[in-house]
Amino acid sequence: MLEGKVSANDEQVGGEHYKSKTIQPWDAILNWGCGFLDGNVIKYVARYRLKGGVEDLKKARHYLDKLIETETKPDFRVD
Repeated sequence: MLEGKVSANDEQVGGEHYKSKTIQPWDAILNWGCGFLDGNVIKYVARYRLKGGVEDLKKARHYLDKLIETETKPDFRVD
């Protein structure tokens, strides 16, 4: 945290759906060493009850499907 600045965990832009969590999803994602795809799965599952409902679960599934695709094709590359 920068001197005189509020922690990013103390503020939330666009709602309150993460502030009620004991552990902020982004802290878990960083501490667990997750990448973009698995990090987004965690984010959407963590918030679905308080924000997007089933739509957030569908988003999580979409990221999970992409993660499975990349993990099952070892030579996967984006050109």
